[in-house]
Amino acid sequence: MDNPINNSSPRKWLNPLIYACLLIAGVVMGSLLSLKRQNAVNIVSPHKKSGKLDNVLDFIEDNYVDTINRKTLEESTLTAMLKQLDPHSDYIPATELEEVNEPLQGNFHGIGIEFNIVNDTICVVHPIEGGPSERLGIKAGDRIVKVDSKNVAGVKITNKKVFEMLRGKKDSKVNVTVKREGQKQLIDFTITRGEIPIYSVDVAFMAEPGVGYIKVSRFAASTYDEFRKGFNKLTKQGMKKLIVDLRGNGGGYLNAAVDIADEFLNKGMLIVYTKGKNSPEKKYFATEKGSFENSKLVVLIDEGSASASEIVAGALQDNDRATIIGRRSFGKGLVQEQIEIPDGSAIRLTIARYYTPSGRCIQKPYNKGLDAYYSEEYDRYTNGEMMHQDSIHFADSLKYKTVSGRTVYGGGGIMPDIFIPVDTTYRSTYLNRVFYKGLVNDFSFSYADKHRASFSTYKTAADYDKNYTPPQTLLNEFVEFAIKNGIPKNDAQLKKSKAYLLSQIKALMGRNLFDNEAYYPVILKEDKVFEEALKTLAK
Repeated sequence: MDNPINNSSPRKWLNPLIYACLLIAGVVMGSLLSLKRQNAVNIVSPHKKSGKLDNVLDFIEDNYVDTINRKTLEESTLTAMLKQLDPHSDYIPATELEEVNEPLQGNFHGIGIEFNIVNDTICVVHPIEGGPSERLGIKAGDRIVKVDSKNVAGVKITNKKVFEMLRGKKDSKVNVTVKREGQKQLIDFTITRGEIPIYSVDVAFMAEPGVGYIKVSRFAASTYDEFRKGFNKLTKQGMKKLIVDLRGNGGGYLNAAVDIADEFLNKGMLIVYTKGKNSPEKKYFATEKGSFENSKLVVLIDEGSASASEIVAGALQDNDRATIIGRRSFGKGLVQEQIEIPDGSAIRLTIARYYTPSGRCIQKPYNKGLDAYYSEEYDRYTNGEMMHQDSIHFADSLKYKTVSGRTVYGGGGIMPDIFIPVDTTYRSTYLNRVFYKGLVNDFSFSYADKHRASFSTYKTAADYDKNYTPPQTLLNEFVEFAIKNGIPKNDAQLKKSKAYLLSQIKALMGRNLFDNEAYYPVILKEDKVFEEALKTLAK
């Protein structure tokens, strides 16, 4: 299994340094591939053990000038030791293991809401379909002001604290009190926590007649079933061509990646193989189950596409099955195995590398140390790669051939067939500042919530996308909102960023009103990579 990135939102507004930092954090947090879940075991080595680490810890504990926390020292030692091996081997403390595994398991236990914290208040964006909150009648726009009789509004509540209060064991109960627009009295709910799905397919919709679009944000246990559900829906709507968007997808389970690649490849085609010093070579081939083996296909990738995403893109590229569009992927080709320790912690150890069908290992180098490895994403900005394809140089030794004889390269990610540079035409300091401060999201939620009744005239996400045009007054209101929050107006920069800013506000309002079905169709209209995908499929 691959450790996933929990971020699928558009990040075009980020400057290179902050973008790189967030990207690295996501991939480090979520970059494990083919990780095998095991029961807790005692790690016993057949090799002779010196006992040096235990002896040193005993000596420190017995002689150090101050009292030490032995467990903390052991854990920091384990972390440092594993990081000496490679960037993706890691130690996970027992307190963090459930949270780390959750996104890949595809569910957790809670009350089933998406929320924002606006003006220091927990605001329900959406009750999750079929979840405990929706069944009880909690609605989008409700403000949660008390949890188990404790006031949670106006007390500098944090996301972490909300999770701690609202998540819990299955069938346990939590009392929440909400303030609902238009009602004077507060409303009390007793919610029985249940299993809440974590979706990894963000959206599946018809981008234009005959062309489907599916966005996959991670490869979790439920991803293939979600993908098939979206695929079947689009097929019924007349899909003949498909765009699969893997941008920002930091990876997930190997089997989920193989199953999705299998949908597009003829029986017998090689998808991926793995091998390591102590791991025999294992090959994964396409079966006869594929349901989209001959129709036109485009896959979108970028520098945030890692591991399992690169398996899918590499398999389809090497077999000349899809056109890959975007920018060079992350370059994570190491396979980890997870061993759970009796105290509830776990070790994720790199046991093999994976190779695309042509024989490419796309793991980027890490022999210059972790700092160099982590800064590689930022280096792509400084060396011009994000803007100019000819700034990317591959050694001849990294050349490989696809099934049809096209040249592809290993050694550091999947290079797309069609390169699209980062779009900077709309960027400005003003835009960066309002995004960094979270004002665009806060304003969009508040505006949609305040005008929820007027937006009710749009019956579907498609209706909203097609017929709602943000008026100039909306931009004026946002500018005033930003001024009140410390960001002064800048006419020249606003002129440059106006179209993009309004598009983002419309998309975020659409997400609040209709979920992702109204978000992605809006933001993709300003997306150069998506635009190129449509052109490619039209040829």
